[in-house]
Amino acid sequence: MADPAPVDPKLLEVLVCPLTKGPLIYDRAAGELISEKAGLAFPIRDGIPIMLIDEARTIET
Repeated sequence: MADPAPVDPKLLEVLVCPLTKGPLIYDRAAGELISEKAGLAFPIRDGIPIMLIDEARTIET
């Protein structure tokens, strides 16, 4: 499997969790932005973060 498309670092600086407005952790290997506070992982598709709660997967915190 190829590496996921990179996300613009400036975009990562301004993105926050849409649910908690808290910080996100960029997991490049998984292609996700993780909100530990919300327990959600938001997918990144073709270098574009999908910041919809309905699209996020629940993670164990």
